[in-house]
Amino acid sequence: MKLLRVGTAGRERPALLDPDGTLRDLSGLVADIDGTLLADEDALGRIRSAAAAGDLPALDATGLRTGPPLARIGKIVCIGLNYHDHARETGAEPPAEPVIFFKAPDTVVGPDDTVLIPRGSVKTDWEVELAVVIGRTARYLESAEEGLAHVAGYAVAHDVSEREFQTERGGTWDKGKNCETFNPLGPWLVTADKVPDPQNLSLRLWVNGELKQDGTTAEQIFPVGEVVRYVSRFMTLYPGDVVNTGTPAGVAMGHPEPKPYLRAGDVVELEVTGLGRQRQVLAQA
Repeated sequence: MKLLRVGTAGRERPALLDPDGTLRDLSGLVADIDGTLLADEDALGRIRSAAAAGDLPALDATGLRTGPPLARIGKIVCIGLNYHDHARETGAEPPAEPVIFFKAPDTVVGPDDTVLIPRGSVKTDWEVELAVVIGRTARYLESAEEGLAHVAGYAVAHDVSEREFQTERGGTWDKGKNCETFNPLGPWLVTADKVPDPQNLSLRLWVNGELKQDGTTAEQIFPVGEVVRYVSRFMTLYPGDVVNTGTPAGVAMGHPEPKPYLRAGDVVELEVTGLGRQRQVLAQA
């Protein structure tokens, strides 16, 4: 299923996108799309049954904003340097273990919402990523297969980053990762049964119409199931938590000087196979 949330910011309603592209209202069946829903197989089954029976009312999508496909996110765990080609372009050694950092849930905005260049920023960068949404409580998992079994679904994430804040201002990466609007998510949460192989997805990103990133999850150093297993050894993952699994080569930081960092007025578009497409116009904070 393709689950999404539509409406003005803070007042989104749950919806489903039919295979024929019709938007269907879920608000008569569920309160929202969140961890509580994703952990409830009976509720998900009712959605599937209603969709198959044609019982869900259609929504007019004209002028309707698409919000983040997940409400009340618990935490966003991010994996750094998780693509062989991205490590090469930045001159970094592939990590022996996954690099973990966090983004606050309040960085999440809709897939087409405005992204703000932070005040004082000179190195705002783009990163298209595969986001993994957890559907079952995961603690001390033993195998990558168990890791995959705890995934509810997948989405497109834009891990916007300010590189000067991240690497030149002391401390950890978090200062360059948690600026306002720095995690557009969606448009859809695609349930795991519709993504048979998360290691066979293409990721692409354009800036002002120019293709900048063109990668594949096959290049991941640590595959999705292993990432979930590994993270579960250090913290408990709950339904509704999100894991951003890294970005392929092609970020501004990896370009020769002068590096083409983002500026107000730039347009970024990105997509992941089967998970939809985002489009953001950059503005000054």
